[in-house]
Amino acid sequence: MASRTDLRPVVRLRSAAGTGFAYVTRKNRRNDPDRLVLTKYDPVIRKHVDFREER
Repeated sequence: MASRTDLRPVVRLRSAAGTGFAYVTRKNRRNDPDRLVLTKYDPVIRKHVDFREER
């Protein structure tokens, strides 16, 4: 059972705009071994910005 959670860990995506807003999601380590960068909505500045995975 532990191998399933290691394959899809929970990651926190922090806003690159520096607002401190974050999303929490899961990622597949086989498909995305590097850090994730997704464009998502930041409600603090009311714009779409890059969100980068933090460890």
